[in-house]
Amino acid sequence: METCYIQTILGFVEITGNENGISIVKLAKQVPLSKEIPVVLQEAVNQLQEYMAGKRKVFDLKLNPTGSTEIHRAIWKEMLNIPYGETINYIELARRMGMEKAFRAVATGVGTNPILIIIPCHRVISVKGKLSGYVAGLWRKKWLLEEENPNIKYDLI
Repeated sequence: METCYIQTILGFVEITGNENGISIVKLAKQVPLSKEIPVVLQEAVNQLQEYMAGKRKVFDLKLNPTGSTEIHRAIWKEMLNIPYGETINYIELARRMGMEKAFRAVATGVGTNPILIIIPCHRVISVKGKLSGYVAGLWRKKWLLEEENPNIKYDLI
């Protein structure tokens, strides 16, 4: 596995992956920025920078989220179907997966997403349309959603 650290508008981001795909994208505490980006991570870095600059709406990367359960991996895969600039609530995500009565388990799966931004867990919001539960901080979730769709303003819970 290769890892690099980049600076973004949201703070320091750690990206980890190998030839099998990107495994981790997460916010990191202040760390030394990578002087050289490993070849296997260069495209991920480029696409994240394009996204943050408002020049990319869809990521085209090989992903390899590891760990967790089969159900969580299925949740992460389903979140990839949420279009740029749109949101759904946790119950709707559970419904799409045929797990409507297990929406709390779906919410847990959303919260364990290891590839932030690229797997768009920030696009999953509460039933009341409020922002809740984002491992990287609600202000970042708000920024991501309002950057994707400036016509909608979100309230934090």
